[in-house]
Amino acid sequence: MKRKKIWLGLSLCLMLVAAGCGNNNTTASNGATAVPGSTAQSTAGAGSTDTKTYKIAVSQYVEHPSLDATYDGIIAALKDAGIVEGQNLTVDFENAQADQANNLSIAQKIASEDNDLVIGIATPPAQALVQAIKNDTPILFAAVTDPLDAKVVSNLDHPGGNVSGASDTNPEAITRLMDFIAAQFPNVKKLGLIINEGEPNAVVMADKAQAALDKHGIELIKAPITNTSEVKQAAESLVGRADALYITLDNSVVSGVDSIIQVANENKLPFFSSDRDTVEKGAFATVGFKYYDHGYQVGQMAVDVLKNGKKIGDLPVTVQQKLDVILNLKAAAAQGIEVTDAMKKEVADQTNDIIQ
Repeated sequence: MKRKKIWLGLSLCLMLVAAGCGNNNTTASNGATAVPGSTAQSTAGAGSTDTKTYKIAVSQYVEHPSLDATYDGIIAALKDAGIVEGQNLTVDFENAQADQANNLSIAQKIASEDNDLVIGIATPPAQALVQAIKNDTPILFAAVTDPLDAKVVSNLDHPGGNVSGASDTNPEAITRLMDFIAAQFPNVKKLGLIINEGEPNAVVMADKAQAALDKHGIELIKAPITNTSEVKQAAESLVGRADALYITLDNSVVSGVDSIIQVANENKLPFFSSDRDTVEKGAFATVGFKYYDHGYQVGQMAVDVLKNGKKIGDLPVTVQQKLDVILNLKAAAAQGIEVTDAMKKEVADQTNDIIQ
């Protein structure tokens, strides 16, 4: 009996010693004990950022939904790769507010700084950065309609040098939209275009639209502007002269698109745009894609340069391949458009690209 009590006492001592040793286990940040291999320990490194620090500068021409979504997509792609603003990434974001003087001074400022990468969102910033930066700092561009015409690169497949990026248009998108207008709106004989001919991208797209419309015998009537404040007046000038309204990826015009939507709705004029964001806002139709996805694509290129060590001149300039007709049914009602089954059949992804 005594022997049993002795063994019982020894067992209790051993249990107390084991418990004391257990208190030396690693403690998680929330105060809980982290057991090797447990969720508390394994998630400590989940979503962790790159240990290297990065500095980039971004020049955006103007604030409007498409360009803003492009920027958001870029930052999201960097974050998904562990390059996170406020942790290991510093971003110098500049907005020229559609002022060319601001655009040039921003480019000069960025050129004088030490950045790991710079990004120009829209054609004017891309052009200014390419002209201002004389060293080998990598330059990416986004939302540039025609990189060759804009002279930011001389070859799309092998850009070389320190510049590459993504074009936000595919010539097929313009042709498909003009074909859609001709097929689904037989009463449209004159298409009104609000345009800032000081923006090269707008001129390039207008020329492609004109060529496509010529095949259908539709006249393109231009209402020129020089800045965003003139957009509403230009739209109103087309009432009675045009059967429908159209805009390109024209930054000055897109910035004032609310006034075009107002004119289109008040006068029951079908309004066609060149980007999804404007359709979501109140234009009736486009052939396009999401600018967030476009920006994400450019952000992935940035990751290749910053984190994966790729030379920017070896990255081909990309264009959007996945295009679809996008319709806004509320805009159709506001503009007096009867949306037919034939129109809906043009939409491949009806769940996402027919906006209710």
